[in-house]
Amino acid sequence: MTVDSKRKKMIFDVKRNYVSFPITDNQKEFIKQQMLTWAAPFNICCFLDNHDYNSGASSLHSVECLLAAGAVATLKASAGEGLTRLKEWAVGQQDWLFGHFAYELAAETETAGSSLAGPGKPAVLGMEERPDPIGFPDLFFFVPEILIELRPDSVSIGSFGEDQEAIWQEICRIGESPATAVSSGVTGATASSLATPATAAASPPNFIPRFTRDEYLATVSALRQHILRGDCYEINFCQEFFAQPVTIDPLCTWWSLGKASPNPFSAFYRLDDSYLLCASPERYLKKTGDILFSQPIKGTSARDRLDPMIDQARHEQLYNSPKDRSENVMVVDLVRNDLSRVCIAGSVRVTELFGIYAFPQVYQMISTVTGRLQAGIHWTDVIRNTFPMGSMTGAPKTRVVELIALYERSRRGIFSGAVGYVTPDGDFDFNVVIRSLMYNRENKYLSYQVGSGITFYSDPAAEYEECLVKAEGIRGALGNKEG
Repeated sequence: MTVDSKRKKMIFDVKRNYVSFPITDNQKEFIKQQMLTWAAPFNICCFLDNHDYNSGASSLHSVECLLAAGAVATLKASAGEGLTRLKEWAVGQQDWLFGHFAYELAAETETAGSSLAGPGKPAVLGMEERPDPIGFPDLFFFVPEILIELRPDSVSIGSFGEDQEAIWQEICRIGESPATAVSSGVTGATASSLATPATAAASPPNFIPRFTRDEYLATVSALRQHILRGDCYEINFCQEFFAQPVTIDPLCTWWSLGKASPNPFSAFYRLDDSYLLCASPERYLKKTGDILFSQPIKGTSARDRLDPMIDQARHEQLYNSPKDRSENVMVVDLVRNDLSRVCIAGSVRVTELFGIYAFPQVYQMISTVTGRLQAGIHWTDVIRNTFPMGSMTGAPKTRVVELIALYERSRRGIFSGAVGYVTPDGDFDFNVVIRSLMYNRENKYLSYQVGSGITFYSDPAAEYEECLVKAEGIRGALGNKEG
């Protein structure tokens, strides 16, 4: 047993103590800013915010936001051994776990099935050889030193020994206290000055694409030929935009991103000098008791917030789009197949198909698939049988993972992976890491990736424009309107 495992066992044998503090609903947004401003200096920190999305495809949240700060035990692992080590590490879990799965875990969950990788070799052969300037490990989980749950009427602080009252007082002393702000009549200006300095970066970064527009169009055309030959039915193809050297304020940038794109699976996630600033609208997988929920997104339409008639027309156009319905139903079938590996036979159901949901910049087509988990299956085995998520790969999954390795020019890393938490009862909720900025403060590397689902009916130019639409909130948070 490693030193860290011994420490984890010691922690799991000790119960976390909780103290709750009452708040009013009008204090909630300000307290969010205080909480994260307080936690951001921790070298390990995870802040999950649902931005008050409490209905439809974005529902099922148990709290408004969760904050995990500091770590009393950690697990870091590489693709090929990550999920095996995580299962061993999590046995006997009696406390919360927070962390992530990077896309490259596909090397562990998807085995080679064609000559691209060769017999017995990882399906993502070659991806690990590409540079990784962001620096997130393939898998990382931690037991938080301090756990804070924010609800509409209370803040609950859990720790193993720290004084919860003292922690709460530290949080409230950041900026004006919520009580002072309310009693003095101070409104959003105080909150804004606390969390969002004048600029997120000294100047808008000059992002450089890994593909020129012409190269992107040619690659999509090549992928369509793979589809025509029967290699696959659909493939999610992504491209990276990066800037270096760039200095940003990660916390300020995250608040700016949240203001531009307040989405239900947002995350501020820090591991030392690696930062994820995530404004994701998509859930990968949630477990509540023995019920699994997956909510893949396939189908995107730009919104027109200035003209309600045009905006509504785009809503209807997306709902009736044969191309987007084709993408969506193929991913739904893939998710059903994945869940059937771990769910009771006959329990997998599509509870919503082709739902259209409004987000600040786009409409998204979202479907919901549920299933009842077989008895005795550990939660890590659910991940092993469903990761990477079908919306970020395509179908059939093993083959498109190989094609992604062949055609994409950047290591995905945490992008198109998942960030989330596991409760002491073994329930979990993980997002899909999209609509995100990735930043390494040490080497001043800033990056975002965007992609779309390619089918035989895809128009390469339209796919390129869809990528730009998806990145509007990201660029806007940095004052940069160009891709």
